[in-house]
Amino acid sequence: MDIPSIIQQLALSALPVLIAITFHEVSHGFIANKLGDPTAKMLGRLTLNPLAHIDPFGTILMPLMLLVFTNGQFVFGYAKPVPINPMNFKNPKRDMALSAAGGPFTNILLAMVSILVLKFLVIPAAAFFPEGLAEKILVPAGMMLKSSVVINVVLASFNLIPIPPLDGGRVLVGLLPHKQAMSFSKIEPFGFLIVLLLIVTGIANYFVMPLVSLFLALLGMF
Repeated sequence: MDIPSIIQQLALSALPVLIAITFHEVSHGFIANKLGDPTAKMLGRLTLNPLAHIDPFGTILMPLMLLVFTNGQFVFGYAKPVPINPMNFKNPKRDMALSAAGGPFTNILLAMVSILVLKFLVIPAAAFFPEGLAEKILVPAGMMLKSSVVINVVLASFNLIPIPPLDGGRVLVGLLPHKQAMSFSKIEPFGFLIVLLLIVTGIANYFVMPLVSLFLALLGMF
């Protein structure tokens, strides 16, 4: 177990993870509110305060345990889901899919912003900073921004796995014909167990990694 490496990874990843999951969850509630469901707003979940979205086990304890026991090779976690009541939507099937898609879309936007900040702010700033100061400030900032790109792309890709209650599953339910959508949505109570099984067996990688590669290739244009 490489303790210094794990501590460095935690230091570089903690803030990007908090930003990624906060914006991810807020985007669900924000879009739902715009489409007619004020549930998240009424419960105080349309806030950028990460404390409102942290699940003590899913956001902190489980990822930390996995990071330590797998030496950073396998990390998985989740935030407290934003509550959405589809009965408030004019078109529940469509609007639920749009609300779900907002999370991954926001993470890709965050990855893009991280790249642009790194390229047009942090890297050029190195020319004006004394070498010692750049080493202490700009190098860690650059590493954190690179970490933000990877974290947001992986989070978006993972959430697009087409199994409800993940975002990809809810988008798929919105795209399927009504009869097939109703049948498929019945697996949602078992969705978390199915996803865990896919992760443990490595099957999830066959879906997630091609998406990660695709998103990184597209973001590479920036």
